[in-house]
Amino acid sequence: MNNPMMLKPVKYTQIIRVALLLALLISLPRTIYLYNMITEGTMDFSGKWVVDFLYRYVFFFFFAWGVLELNTNVGYLRFKGSHIARMVLMLVADIIVLILFLKLFGHFFHYVMGVEMDSKERGFTKFNYIILLVVLFFIARVLRLQADQQESRIENEKLKQQNLQNELNALKNQIDPHFLFNSLNSLTSLIRENKTATQFVKKLSYMYRYILQSGDSDLVSIREELKYLDSYAYLMETRYRDRLHIDVQINEECLEEKVPPMALQLLVENAVKHNEISGSNPLTVNIFDKNGSLFVENIIRPRTNLADGTKNGLINLQKRYELLLKEKLTVRTSDNIFSVELPLTK
Repeated sequence: MNNPMMLKPVKYTQIIRVALLLALLISLPRTIYLYNMITEGTMDFSGKWVVDFLYRYVFFFFFAWGVLELNTNVGYLRFKGSHIARMVLMLVADIIVLILFLKLFGHFFHYVMGVEMDSKERGFTKFNYIILLVVLFFIARVLRLQADQQESRIENEKLKQQNLQNELNALKNQIDPHFLFNSLNSLTSLIRENKTATQFVKKLSYMYRYILQSGDSDLVSIREELKYLDSYAYLMETRYRDRLHIDVQINEECLEEKVPPMALQLLVENAVKHNEISGSNPLTVNIFDKNGSLFVENIIRPRTNLADGTKNGLINLQKRYELLLKEKLTVRTSDNIFSVELPLTK
């Protein structure tokens, strides 16, 4: 990410927690040293040692917080330029912060502790701050890397979800024109039969209304799907008369379970498109539930010439099941029966 404005800041609370912990760890050796001297009797316990610990701890904490904030957020979000230039600027800023804190620590030490710092104490303090600065520099890199990776994962997940939604919408959009081609042919032959034509148009209108409404839903109940299938069945039975039968046997308790919109219609249409339908060979499509799944079956009587239309129906439905439910349709052909099993979900 070369553009720093694209970066997300490391969480403030995370920086605070790390600074508190590091300040405690860097203060711990001196605290243990003083404790041992007191317990061994070489030094009397005095409240000034508590003050000494708190004084150092507070300075270490603010130093750690400032360096972490500079190297995780400010340096990346404010400093512009190449990565190397930004690193150099942050290093210079770190050194300035180090010098400033050493000056302030030495200046206020006399007022807080009542004594001046000797050269040995100054050298030890400087050593502690330099070690802490090095540790903070690398910890800041780790925190920045974690924040970048988390942001990258979030962006990738958003992109993945968007791609899935786009693919799903594309699959849904393939469905819309498919009914119109077959339905208009039947409507033409009925246009002179007023009552039948009116009912036909009502059913067709309901179907398109359902398509538009279900466009915002990834899953619908079987009850809703059967209402839609009833309209589709009317259109097909009007076209094929008594040569087509759609038999639905689904238990009441299954009616609220979910399937992708137009799943049943696509399977019935698939059967109509690929099988002969005639007076001598009528087609019956059976729809029933069994063991937590929905089945759509028909006897195989292949057409010599396939019906007009796209060949994407079953493939379309398989993709939608994989995208929405992480499930796969089971397609079986045995004993001259074509069967599709749809897993159900609530």
